[in-house]
Order: sequence, then structure tokens, then C-alpha cells
Amino acid sequence: MDGFALTVRFTIKPGHEDDFDRLTTETLSAIRTREPETLVYVSHRVVDSPRERIFYELYRDHAAFDAHEQQPHVKRFLDDREQHLDSFTVDQMTPVAGKTGDGGQ
Repeated sequence: MDGFALTVRFTIKPGHEDDFDRLTTETLSAIRTREPETLVYVSHRVVDSPRERIFYELYRDHAAFDAHEQQPHVKRFLDDREQHLDSFTVDQMTPVAGKTGDGGQ
């Protein structure tokens, strides 16, 4: 299985959840239409932890991730998210095995 993936866990400042989710939704709209090499990009709310969000991101390869990071909508997200966050952690990963919507293994 090819690709480059990451998870990002965000802890949002109290009262900033809706603003952060709105920023995420705007960014995801641009990712869907402008980034064909971004294969999966999903924001999750954590059950029983309303200030936590986990992003799962899967790119065709590391070059696709690098291109993603240079997009204007991503740069805006990176700049604007800081006002909404207490903290975040990033784990970079390479897929070993799995199932994707295209039947990948």
C-alpha cells in the first residue's frame, strides 16, 4: 500500500468549537475541489470530548502532502487555526495495509 498519512489531534479552546469547525469545513471544500492527490481528509469529533478533533489525512505520496501544504487555503487554515487552539499533536505515518474506497490493500 502506497501513500503518506497523518493524524492530527487538536484541543480547541473552550467556546471556539464552532469557529474551528467552520474554518475546517471551508478548508475541506477547497481540498475536495483543488487537491486530487489528497486521497482522504476527514475531520472527526471525539465522542465524549467536545473540544477534541482528530484529522486523518492520506496523500498519494509525500510530494502530494508537500503540495497540499503550499495551497493558499491550507496556509490560511494554518494561520487562522491558532486563535482557536489550546494544543495539537501530529503523527506522520506510512500505510502498511488496509482498505480504501478504491479497493486498495
